[in-house]
Amino acid sequence: MSASKVSRRLTQGMAPELLEHIYRPRLAGELVAAFPYLSALNQAHLAMLARQGILAPATAGRIAAALLRMESEGPGAIEPDPALEDAYFNVEARLIALTDADTGGRLHIGRSRNDLSAALDRLRARDTLLDLLEAANALRHTLLERGAGFAEVVMPGYTHLQPAQPITFGFYLTGLASALQRDAARLVDAWKRVNLSPMGAAALATTGFPIDRVYTAELLGFEGVLEHGLDCVASRDFAVELTAAAAQMALTLSRFAQDMFVFVSHEFGAVEFPDSVCGTSSIMPQKKNPVVLEHLKAKAAHVAAAFGSAAGCIRGSHFTNTLDAHREGLSMVWPGLLEARRALALAGIAAATVEPNAPLLLARARANHSTATDLADLLVRRGAMDFRTAHHVAGAVVRMLMDRGLGAHEATLEMVEAATQQEAGRASGLTAAEVAEALDPVRSVASRQVVGGPAPAEVRRMAAAMTAVLAGDEARAAGWREMLAAAAAARTAAVRGLAEAA
Repeated sequence: MSASKVSRRLTQGMAPELLEHIYRPRLAGELVAAFPYLSALNQAHLAMLARQGILAPATAGRIAAALLRMESEGPGAIEPDPALEDAYFNVEARLIALTDADTGGRLHIGRSRNDLSAALDRLRARDTLLDLLEAANALRHTLLERGAGFAEVVMPGYTHLQPAQPITFGFYLTGLASALQRDAARLVDAWKRVNLSPMGAAALATTGFPIDRVYTAELLGFEGVLEHGLDCVASRDFAVELTAAAAQMALTLSRFAQDMFVFVSHEFGAVEFPDSVCGTSSIMPQKKNPVVLEHLKAKAAHVAAAFGSAAGCIRGSHFTNTLDAHREGLSMVWPGLLEARRALALAGIAAATVEPNAPLLLARARANHSTATDLADLLVRRGAMDFRTAHHVAGAVVRMLMDRGLGAHEATLEMVEAATQQEAGRASGLTAAEVAEALDPVRSVASRQVVGGPAPAEVRRMAAAMTAVLAGDEARAAGWREMLAAAAAARTAAVRGLAEAA
């Protein structure tokens, strides 16, 4: 077996089993995914080394020209060699081929794969976080806009999947937007822990070269330096936190999908989706299957599994740079976060295209006894009755109606009087008009004007308030994009300046 391609300490080449089962499959996807981040890291580090006088101007200029060429060529110009272990060594080999060992090999002064990989993971997590936040913001916008539009579409609200109290379809959609607002807030809050630079930590004990960690961080768009060298290379908590936030968001989306999956069934018939988000059967001509919802429901499992995988791998690792924590530990994170992004896209099209069956929903709210609480409340207000007794009276009325196969809208004053005598031993003190009004789901919804209630005006007020929060989150994301673009421009200008000056 020939000697290692990357170390003179190792006298043997990579075992075929490691090449086949670790490095070759990892490198296949890693080189493409990591290349833009390695390019940014190489350029920022070069600019810093030149500025600090650690590299001679001529050497820095040759490296700069090679890095700019590599960036324009892209990863396709690199012939992947798994014997070089990873994307970094493959990129370095290309740099040395374009310059020479004495020139290209100097770029690694004052750094290690340890701080490089930590920085690369942070750059990738940062981009992913922004993508997720922007997609979540777009979904929130859809839910809030459509929620306000459906603020008067009365429907039964459900608990335990049984009729509970009347709400509106707009109340339901804005409820989802409220939950997603917190999901987005978790992403926003994670940003300040993700966007810190570990560059300069080197292997773990920093370096004896007079590097400028702050300047490197600025060129990479990091908003600060993670100071402690060991913590820099040992920790991937930012990735675990991001995956946890994405998993929670995916849970919210999955629950929305589950509700719609039931509501769109033939038996419920509460909502409808267009053919464009549905599939069919190879044998049953009548089938219209809500495939968008089925896939959306399942995405949450993939994201949760990614979180579990990362936590499980990191759990038993030492607090330093280790491959079980940082390579195996994050191997499912990136696919899992991609699944979260896909879930947001699927939820977006589902939320944008769902149409409630308003007449059917109102008819069900009239008939399915979801206004029974309103009758109990009326007995408390008008009949000077304690709520528990009123609850029993209303329950007895529901029982009478069900025994006769009647809906709530068919209740009579005589039924209420009979139930009141049975449960309280006295008259109810109500009129037939009051009973009919109490059991009207439209009036029930309209009466719930307290903060957070389903009254149309309150739903629209909440939608407006959440839209204002959303505008802040959108502005924040746009500001971060602008900051990163400015850092990239400064980095490119610095490297081009070195190349032109050589």
